[in-house]
Amino acid sequence: MAFQLGDDDMQPMNEINLIPLIDIMLVLMIIFLLTATVVNPSVSLDLPQTTASIQPQPPKVIQISIDKEAGIFWDAQPISLSELQRRLASESIVQPQPSIHLRADKDARYETVAQVLATASEAQMSNIAFVSE
Repeated sequence: MAFQLGDDDMQPMNEINLIPLIDIMLVLMIIFLLTATVVNPSVSLDLPQTTASIQPQPPKVIQISIDKEAGIFWDAQPISLSELQRRLASESIVQPQPSIHLRADKDARYETVAQVLATASEAQMSNIAFVSE
């Protein structure tokens, strides 16, 4: 005769119930996320002070081109010398004063280049750069 506890129809447990384990892990994850956001490890620093100021925006650039047929172009649009004079006079009022980039064809007439420079000088524009390759 064998000794036996419980009912005869009771079967041994073949699988583990994972639901309580998952519940505990979710609670631990929530606790970890909450404490990680609240506890912010920071290093106290004494940062240096500077006297640097914000750099102003660079001035506008005006592209003036002169081709070999003595044509004058303002940003790739053909204009006459009188129109150039009018535009330079209106641009000279703007602060900061724009910079002029003068591009002249190597076969361009010096007289045209001199007229453009004189027109810029009359308009009180002195920031002129010659562009080459």
